[in-house]
Amino acid sequence: MDEAADRDIIDAVRRFVEREVMPVASELEHRDEYPHALVAGMRELGLFGATIPVENGGLGLSFATYARIMEELSRGWMSLAGVINSHLIMAHMIANHGTADQKERFLPAMARGDKRGGLALTEPHAGSDVQSIRTLATRHGDEYVISGSKMFITNARQGTMLAVAAKTDPNAKPAYAGISMFAVEKDERGPNVSRNLKKLGYKGIDTCEVLFEDLPVPAANLIGGREGQGFKQVMSALEVGRINVAARAVGVGQAAFESAIRYAQQRTAFGKPIAQHQAVQLMLADMATRVEASRLLVYNAAAKKDAGQRCDLEAGMAKLFASESCAKNALDALRVLGGYGFTQEFPVERFYRDAPLMMIGEGTNEIQRLVIARNLLERYAD
Repeated sequence: MDEAADRDIIDAVRRFVEREVMPVASELEHRDEYPHALVAGMRELGLFGATIPVENGGLGLSFATYARIMEELSRGWMSLAGVINSHLIMAHMIANHGTADQKERFLPAMARGDKRGGLALTEPHAGSDVQSIRTLATRHGDEYVISGSKMFITNARQGTMLAVAAKTDPNAKPAYAGISMFAVEKDERGPNVSRNLKKLGYKGIDTCEVLFEDLPVPAANLIGGREGQGFKQVMSALEVGRINVAARAVGVGQAAFESAIRYAQQRTAFGKPIAQHQAVQLMLADMATRVEASRLLVYNAAAKKDAGQRCDLEAGMAKLFASESCAKNALDALRVLGGYGFTQEFPVERFYRDAPLMMIGEGTNEIQRLVIARNLLERYAD
């Protein structure tokens, strides 16, 4: 798509957020209610096909444009970006690593939002340490039988399919070489979405425990058609996820700043608006600077991904800095609003509860620091 078309989509998303999302986000969030109408609106905008190639029925947007869309959605309600993120991580794996048959069967329906995907990677004992997963997939003729459990799975209940990481060779050395990815469609046999997890923030979106109890899956749904390729497939897709999470952090950080600067110009203390007090001005200056620096890091990572280059260093930096900046902005916004920031009359308390997710989602920030350091040591090796 050309630059003007990309701009039109971003503008359409911004209008959707301001007209449809912002008026209802806090109410839905406090009720922890799935936003069916808003998800339908995102479907009408074509967002479920945002990064899916045009030849497969999607919009074929650049990752830079995708990041801007996620920022706009998160400025209104961060949970909405989560509905799209997990879905497009799965689509990215199929588009870049799937067989021709898998692309034909899944991608057009995913682009329309008829099929909605998620990523079943994390397990109760294996989060950032992906190669320690224990879910098994055993071949029986034309099927694999999957057994295991997954935790913190977005879109598990409201979605229709999952990209599932499982060990097809539990004895592989190194361990990650035994991981394969499967496109698992939900039906009456499973998987069993056992419970919704109650969370501090990131509400209104289903985050669930999922059980695979000897679930048969067609061998034709082994992504890419070859065993042992799953770790490479999911790591490539998680670069997209980290760009998404970083863009979410920019959106929430921007929303926190906007709430603070609006309030600071309206609230008076000691005979003048608090925005005229130097202590508040210093906070506002730092908040705006953090947002802008985070945004540029996100765009840099997205540009490398668009160029087809490895961007785990840049995506890690963007995710690390943007999420930490978002958390600080949310806290500073609460300080600017004072007592009102601590109430549900303003959305700042929601930003404060949502911000920690970006620090732990798509790989904790501690893991991001290790990824960054290892890449830097490789780049600057003697």
